[in-house]
Amino acid sequence: MPRSVNSVAKRARTKKMLDRTKGYFSKRRNVRSHAKIGWEKGLLHAFVGRRDKKRDFRSLWIARINAVIREYGMSYSEFMGKLKKSNIEINRKVLADLALNNPDAFKAIVESVK
Repeated sequence: MPRSVNSVAKRARTKKMLDRTKGYFSKRRNVRSHAKIGWEKGLLHAFVGRRDKKRDFRSLWIARINAVIREYGMSYSEFMGKLKKSNIEINRKVLADLALNNPDAFKAIVESVK
């Protein structure tokens, strides 16, 4: 019996992999084995990056709140502790947005906490 190979499917798989790695540098763009490794590594970095983004934004919000709250003579940790005691449940994202875009509302929150 003659040897049977499915070169059509293999070519389609290769083409799909090389289409995914369009824009990569050197062998990662046009050699199937290198492209597969580069693509898988890219997926891993994207997965980790989605988690890092959450961490980065939280630290940005904290820095913004801290910068504004110091004008009122408090530290960030003091402010957050007093917020919790006052049973005011506003997350850091909203607080940072208020501090930048609506200083009057932020000042009202600070006065209610003091």
